[in-house]
Amino acid sequence: QVFRSQLSISSVSDQDAHRAGLQPVSQWKAYGLKGYPGFIFILNPFLPGCQRHWVRQCLKLYPQKPNVCNLDLHMAPEKTADLWGQSKEQLRRKDPSKKQPKSLLEKLRWVTLGYHYNWDTKKYSANHYTPFPSDLAFLSEQVAAACGFRGFQAQAGILNYYHFDSSLGIHVDESELDHSRPLLSFSFGQSSIFLLGGLKREEAPTAMFMHSGDIMVMSGFSRLLHHAVPRVLPNPEGTALPSCLDQTLSSGLPAGSVIEQDSEEDWQVCAKYLQSSRINMTIRQVLGEGQKFPEECGTNGKGHEDGHHQENSRAKRCKLSTE
Repeated sequence: QVFRSQLSISSVSDQDAHRAGLQPVSQWKAYGLKGYPGFIFILNPFLPGCQRHWVRQCLKLYPQKPNVCNLDLHMAPEKTADLWGQSKEQLRRKDPSKKQPKSLLEKLRWVTLGYHYNWDTKKYSANHYTPFPSDLAFLSEQVAAACGFRGFQAQAGILNYYHFDSSLGIHVDESELDHSRPLLSFSFGQSSIFLLGGLKREEAPTAMFMHSGDIMVMSGFSRLLHHAVPRVLPNPEGTALPSCLDQTLSSGLPAGSVIEQDSEEDWQVCAKYLQSSRINMTIRQVLGEGQKFPEECGTNGKGHEDGHHQENSRAKRCKLSTE
């Protein structure tokens, strides 16, 4: 069922790949699945130590205002202004063998970037937008180009934060106005089972493991397939963290690199968090070239509720928001 995918090696220079924290595209191990045209699975292509940058960004930087997270729906703005600062000492001291109160970072379930997804209406809007992180945009553009999608624009991101009791119900990512551009998915931390289904909800899915550093690209026919994450599992190496996360940056960073050297203090907090967690970044292009949002009647994109997660938890499919 599995075959090697041909990548567009000439579309990404080794220098640009290195600047994004990636191995040269010629060294990537990319695979497709029979019956799923447009689906590409890339086994961890990150250079040693570079996964740490994205983990730190997802925990320390990306949850900051003006980005939106699930905690904004239940807490005053000043309480969610610095989740990292309020959680780092509690996380660093955490004893996995004892039941302790959760830090705010451990209660984080999702963060939206760029065009902020409205969980109620299942839509994006022109007037609910904040600047998309430039480092994540650069990473996404290189991965998309390597998969044959030059000119991809990272316009929206949904970051999901999973724990061992988390799951994500079966769904289709169809709210973007342009489905000709791929959906990119990046995983860090503990492993998970990913189910890739069909165009119809009832079609039997194919199950696969996703490990830290793995990237999935859903494009073409596979762009609108049903998919789900039913289980998060300890990494199969049997250690607290996958060995790829124990690696540090091995050499100097190239000029213009988006990767930043993390401090040992910051990584201690990230590592403690990841011992029982998985972070997933899904990046999308919402609008095609020259495309605009349809006129909206009296909506400003604000005050949205955690509709996606409420709906899924009611159906007992999604535990991302059991807090």
